[in-house]
Amino acid sequence: MVRSALVSLLLGAGFCLGLVPAHPAMAADYTGPIFDAHLHYNEEAWNGRAGPYPPAEAVTRMQRNGVRAIIANSRPNTGTHTLAESKEAGRAGITVVPFVRVYRNRADYTNWFRDESIYEMVRSELSRGSASGPFRGIGEFHLYESANARGPVARKLVELAERNNLALLAHVDDDAIDLLMAASPSGGQKLRLIWAHTGIGGAPVARVRELLERYPLLVGELSYRPGLTSEGGRLCPEWRKLMERFPTRFVIGSDTWVNQRWDSYDDIMRGYRTWLGDLPPELAQRVAWGNAAAIFGLKAPAPGS
Repeated sequence: MVRSALVSLLLGAGFCLGLVPAHPAMAADYTGPIFDAHLHYNEEAWNGRAGPYPPAEAVTRMQRNGVRAIIANSRPNTGTHTLAESKEAGRAGITVVPFVRVYRNRADYTNWFRDESIYEMVRSELSRGSASGPFRGIGEFHLYESANARGPVARKLVELAERNNLALLAHVDDDAIDLLMAASPSGGQKLRLIWAHTGIGGAPVARVRELLERYPLLVGELSYRPGLTSEGGRLCPEWRKLMERFPTRFVIGSDTWVNQRWDSYDDIMRGYRTWLGDLPPELAQRVAWGNAAAIFGLKAPAPGS
C-alpha cells in the first residue's frame, strides 16, 4: 500500500520510474521526417540577418536533422516573415507554416490578454499573410496565471481562431485549457489548440488524458514535458500508453525560445529520435510528422527527397 502511494506521488510529480519495460532493449531510433511544431525565430536569433542564426544557418540545422516542415512564430512577427521569405527554406524543401505571435516585445508577455492593440495587430497580420501563404494559427502565447484566460483579448482571439479555422499554440496550465475552451463558440469542441509542452508544469498523465477526451481537437506538443522520458532518454511507459490511446493527438517541437536552444538543436532532435524509436513505427511517424502534417494539409515528403 505504501509503495503504491509512493509510486502514484512520484508519477504525479513528473517522474518516470521505468517500472514496466516500454521498449526492446535495443530499440532503433526513428529515422523518418520531422515536423517541428513549435519553432521560434525571435529577434535575437536573426537580428536583421546579422545575428548568430541567419536564415541559412537556421535552415541548415533543420535540414541536417530531417526537419521537413515547421510551425514558425517569432517575437516580433518579422522573424516569421523572414523565414517564410527565405530562399534557403525553399531550396531545402522545408515548408514554413506561419503563426501570428501576440508579442511585439517582451513587455507584451504579461499584458497581451487585455491589450486591445494586440488584437488589432493580430488581425492586421492575418490580413497581410506571409510569403508562404496565409497564417494558419495564433501563438505561441503564455498565460502565467490561468485566470487570465478570461481576459477580454484572450477571449476575442479564441473566438477569432475558431471562427477562422486557425490553430492556437498556447503555453498554459491545465486549468487554462478549460477556460480557453469555454471561451470558444463551441465550448471547445471545434477549437484546434496545440498545448505547448502538454503542460510544462507537469500536469499528471491522468489529467492530460481527461482533457484529450473532453476536447477532440486538443493536441499535445511535447518539448520540455516533465516525466516524458527516463534515464537514457527512453520513453516512459505511461506516456507510451497515452500515445497509443491517442495516436493522432501528439506532436513534437524544438521551442527555440532562446539562442541556446538553437545551439542545441541537433541534440534536441536526436533526443526525439531516440524515444520515438520506442514506439511502433507507424505511431512514431505520426507523432514525428503525420499528426502535424494532417492538421495543415501537408503531404509526406518523398523518400530520399
